[in-house]
Amino acid sequence: MSKRFLLPGSIVLLAVAMIAGWQFNVTSAPREVKFKKTVLDREFRSEGVAVADVNHDGKPDVLAGNLWYEAPNWTMHEIQPALKFDAAKGYSNSFVNFAMDVNRDGWMDQIRIGLPFDHKVFWLENPKGPALKNAGHWAEHVVFRNACNESPTMARLTGAGKDPVMVFSFDDAQMAWYEPNADPNKEFAAHAISESFSKEKSKDAGVFRYSHGLGAGDINGDKRPDILIRGGYWAAPVDPRTANWKFVPVNFGEDCAQMHVYDVDGDGLNDVLSSSAHKIGIWWHQQQKDGSFKTQTIDTSFSQSHALELVDINGDGLKDLVTGKRFWAHGPTGDINPNDPAVVVWFELQRKGREVKWIKHEIDNDSGVGTQFAVADLNGDKRPDIITSNKKGVHVFIQQ
Repeated sequence: MSKRFLLPGSIVLLAVAMIAGWQFNVTSAPREVKFKKTVLDREFRSEGVAVADVNHDGKPDVLAGNLWYEAPNWTMHEIQPALKFDAAKGYSNSFVNFAMDVNRDGWMDQIRIGLPFDHKVFWLENPKGPALKNAGHWAEHVVFRNACNESPTMARLTGAGKDPVMVFSFDDAQMAWYEPNADPNKEFAAHAISESFSKEKSKDAGVFRYSHGLGAGDINGDKRPDILIRGGYWAAPVDPRTANWKFVPVNFGEDCAQMHVYDVDGDGLNDVLSSSAHKIGIWWHQQQKDGSFKTQTIDTSFSQSHALELVDINGDGLKDLVTGKRFWAHGPTGDINPNDPAVVVWFELQRKGREVKWIKHEIDNDSGVGTQFAVADLNGDKRPDIITSNKKGVHVFIQQ
């Protein structure tokens, strides 16, 4: 598997769970799961995070906003001048982070997506070598003029084994996917997925600024990853560069965070998983034989589960859900129960025949998630670890 792109846990679209190029152990029986928490930073730096071997020492590092934290001691280094943001009053310049070798020089760069619509999407060029340790700031390049979704994603749209590409809407009007230009100094090439919608129709179409709910996965069984929003999905054509993919309307419920596709009940039909971004609820939407979906509730015990990942945590061969509470998404008085404990949890999927059960496990209650987090093997034990960044700081949770 190529390591040019290091992805958050949401990009586990393969049959084998692999994050950031590291393969996780899969066992026949679930193991006991415990995590050890480490605080990398107590300042509000970013609401998204990525994992990559920044300095070529063979150890995965953490990137969050304008900073990267060097493993194994998590030494802080600047990507750009370090900024502190006011958790009570506003947002950071970083909602989503990805790691990608954009210019194909063998060194992982950072993609940073800021406030929806208002900020350009940038990639920050790894200065490589001695400059990494000499406070050399990373050169800034424009990826695209804006991104409107709150949870831009990455997916392997161009074929198995090919590099993943970014997916998000732009200009309050259109969904598209993006790949690096042959000339890395130019903006990424954009390929239309949807038609261009009018302002009046853009909200229902899931392309307006602050749109909630976006994901990728094979819904219709043709082995091609479709693009999901809460109102349905665009069915991937044979050639993903074909414009205006066919849209299939489906009600996937409320405004949500990342959306995932997985055969939850083992009936051969892929289902959809989602979580409420600003209210309460985590769900799986069970696909029926006629292509419709029946919504099943997983949990309603906390609010603002604004980031969601799907990965086999306990090595039993079934993918579990990882999520948490986004702390102070709209400040200390916004949304529902903003001051409740900022939990990080995982929900263990259990099957008995076609019956499904989700078991909640609390990992922490004083950190939470942002708009995106990462799942990766940080210490080489082939067990998935969890990395978060939000208004409570930057944290890693290592499986023991």
